[in-house]
Amino acid sequence: MNEAASPALRLENIARRYGEGETVVEVLNGAELTLWPGQSVALIAPSGAGKSTLLHIAGLLEKPSEGEVHVGGAPTAAMSDDRRTALRRSEIGFVYQFHHLLPEFTALENIMLPQMIRGLSRAQAATRASELLAYLGLGSRENHRPAELSGGEQQRVAIARAVANAPRLLLADEPTGNLDPKTADHVFGTLTALVQASRVAALVATHNLELAGRMDRRVTLREGRVVEME
Repeated sequence: MNEAASPALRLENIARRYGEGETVVEVLNGAELTLWPGQSVALIAPSGAGKSTLLHIAGLLEKPSEGEVHVGGAPTAAMSDDRRTALRRSEIGFVYQFHHLLPEFTALENIMLPQMIRGLSRAQAATRASELLAYLGLGSRENHRPAELSGGEQQRVAIARAVANAPRLLLADEPTGNLDPKTADHVFGTLTALVQASRVAALVATHNLELAGRMDRRVTLREGRVVEME
C-alpha cells in the first residue's frame, strides 16, 4: 500500500448517539478506520452493532455526533449540506442488498443517469456505461430492463452504476445478501476485480465469512469501536 497517497476514507474518533437524556443510545463511540486506494475491507458484525450507521456516516448520508470524516483527504464535518451532497455524488458509490435499479430504464440507461446528473454528455455517459457492462460480462444485456435480468445480473448493473463516476470510495451493504451462493460468489468476484482494476477503496458490510476472507482486511464493531480481525 502506498502510504504516501491520501487515504480514500479516514474516520477519526467517530461517535454517534441517538435520543436525549436518559434515552440516549450510543451506537458508535470513538470509531476509527482508514481505507487506502485499491483496498477492500469487510465489515463483519451482528445486527444492531452499528454497521449501517458506520456506512451512512462514511458515505456522508448522516453526520456523526462527534469526530471527523475525511474523504480523499478532505475533512467534511464543517461542510454545508450542498457541499456534502456534491462530494458524495463525485467521490462515493453505493451498493445495497437490493439493487434499486430504475425499472423503466435499460441497464445502459441506469448506469448513464448518475453520470449525466454529474454533467457528462449523453454520448460520454453511454460510452462509459457500455465499457463497464462489457467489463462485467453484461455487454449483451445493455438494452434489457431490470425485470429482464437475473438477480446476479441486476446486482452487477448496480455495481457498475455505483462506480460509473469513478468514485474514490465504494460502500456496499450486504451486496450479495439476496443471492444464492453460486451467484453471490460470481458477483463478489466481479466486485473485487473492479476494486483492484479501478483502485477504488471498498468497505463491504457482509455476513458471508467465506467472501469476507477473500478481502484485504476484515474489521468488526465492538462497544462502538472498529476492531481489526485476524
